[in-house]
Amino acid sequence: MSKLLISGCESVVTMDDAGTELPGGSILLEDGEIRWVGAGLPPAEATAGAETLDGRGCVAIPGLVNTHHHLYQTLTRARAQQHGLFGWLTELYPIWAGVDAEWVRVGVAAGLAELALSGCSTSTDHHYVFPAAAGDLLETEIEAAAAVGLRFHPCRGSMDLGASQGGLPPDVVVEETDAVLDATERAIGRWHDPSPGSMLRIAIAPCSPFSASERLMQESVQLARRLGTRLHTHIAETADEEAFCRERFGCGPIELLDRLGFLGADVWLAHAVHLSTEEIAKVAASGSAIAHCPTSNLRLGSGVAPVRELLDAGVPVGLGVDGSASNDSGNLLGEVRQALLVARGRGGAGAMSVREALRLGTRGGAACLGRDDLGSLEPGKRGDVALFDVGGLSSAGAEADPVAGVVLAWPQRVRHLLVEGRFVVRDGVLVTADEEALAADAHRVARRIDGRREGGR
Repeated sequence: MSKLLISGCESVVTMDDAGTELPGGSILLEDGEIRWVGAGLPPAEATAGAETLDGRGCVAIPGLVNTHHHLYQTLTRARAQQHGLFGWLTELYPIWAGVDAEWVRVGVAAGLAELALSGCSTSTDHHYVFPAAAGDLLETEIEAAAAVGLRFHPCRGSMDLGASQGGLPPDVVVEETDAVLDATERAIGRWHDPSPGSMLRIAIAPCSPFSASERLMQESVQLARRLGTRLHTHIAETADEEAFCRERFGCGPIELLDRLGFLGADVWLAHAVHLSTEEIAKVAASGSAIAHCPTSNLRLGSGVAPVRELLDAGVPVGLGVDGSASNDSGNLLGEVRQALLVARGRGGAGAMSVREALRLGTRGGAACLGRDDLGSLEPGKRGDVALFDVGGLSSAGAEADPVAGVVLAWPQRVRHLLVEGRFVVRDGVLVTADEEALAADAHRVARRIDGRREGGR
């Protein structure tokens, strides 16, 4: 049995339904679960044998939840700098066609470490490039994630619609439809853990309507519902995509998903930038959730998702950093701030509050991934806690509202991050891996990808 008492925090931001915040609050974790949260300290008998973590000067929030990423892209940042989505993909697909096990192992470890240091305790990954000779890349990334220690929701992604069939990706990076479906079912049988507190769940995720055939989309839906897993895809990211769908299918992207059965309470969709009022209503009625990726959407010039309208319609919305080649960072706390700013840029100063933005990164993310055991600091929830130091230089002057200061006065590293009650970051240092060694590996493999040798071209 393991017990940890996090005592005397500047504030505990529970993210419960009432939005309760507890100045001077404490949290008791036992065997990976939150057992007690409150002001002051729990009864002495409850803390017998517990390790104590001094929370003074820290704001405690639920571990952040990242709902959309492409971790292999961590090693191909700062490319295609002046392109929109389609041009960016066209430039990068030939590079990504060379992805291999070492690339995935190193990229996933570096990307998840970067997320952990921003206070992220749970991340998905949408991996959809599986070259024939590369081996089992899903297994590789699962092993890398386990070593870093984050809760992981990898998506078995797929593309079967190459350029010769009217799709966007080159034929060399797509798979045969039957091979995709067979590999996906085998992966779920081997890895998916639906139990409460699970550290690993698999989702099914054909890439997009311009890279996955209608047959693949429909049969992915059937497979997910037969096996009880969640569904994910990119949708409505750009105006170009809208034009592509109307030309190829005679309808907009959301109507296409509806026709294919790819909407529902078991679905979360990445981006959803270009939605009409009617499409927002359709998404809301279906129970589907949205992964909002504000920095990536700005970087590629895609636009700003109508998050205020989605929330007002009752759509669950979480945050995603998206691929590190379109962000080009992996800081989820930064996405909380960015979501706040773009909402206000689109709809005015009253469009979103700091607490609403923080809720997107916690409760909203948990809803996207179908996790009712994450996203808030309440008894019975899992022990995923991020503590941010509000006594340093970047927080000076935010004494009036230190919780808002965590979001508004970033950037800062998380002080402590616990996942399932275990330290992943302690005193600002990654404890599950050597950060310097991860960085050295990432630079080495990135130079290989770029065709450079150590010390120059």
